[in-house]
Amino acid sequence: MFYRDERLALFIDGANLHGASKGLGFDIDYKLLRQEFARRGRLVRASYYTAILEGEEYSPIRPLVDWLQYNGFTLVTKAAREFIDGQGRRRVKGNMDIELAVDALTLADRIDHAVIFSGDGDFRALVEGLQRKGVRVSVCSSIRSSPPMIADDLRRQADNFIELDELRDVIGREPREPRDTGDTRAGLGTQIEEA
Repeated sequence: MFYRDERLALFIDGANLHGASKGLGFDIDYKLLRQEFARRGRLVRASYYTAILEGEEYSPIRPLVDWLQYNGFTLVTKAAREFIDGQGRRRVKGNMDIELAVDALTLADRIDHAVIFSGDGDFRALVEGLQRKGVRVSVCSSIRSSPPMIADDLRRQADNFIELDELRDVIGREPREPRDTGDTRAGLGTQIEEA
């Protein structure tokens, strides 16, 4: 599946990967994730995409974002939008699909293999576009979580499907308890909705 001499790039949909790992009962150790894929090929770039609530006194994603910036990841963020839904509940929307797709296609001429950490079916067209440029594409998500986190058409389009649960012993760690901030949201994966 991986060749040591191939140029490799990681594209991590932060909210989607967070949801998949939570569904499987573990957290991602990003240092181990980067080391694992650097071992599998010549790692050109590891990019992490997430929306962030601006103006919040405490953001559960901020410590992770800060750590990633100092430890070899390219961070792509934007402000999330808040709104009140039809039932009067506060909702937050943030979608990083376009940013991830543009970066992947821009980098396509400089890589041999892209690994997309997301199960979002919207990425099927991106996978096809990368393949047309000669890039092999692996998608990492889960069919073992409840509900399954990967869209069937994305899984079929990819050259390779990596079951996240099979990486648990390599890149996983025990889940942390959410910090009590008086906010009922446990983490970014549950507070940000895809647009």
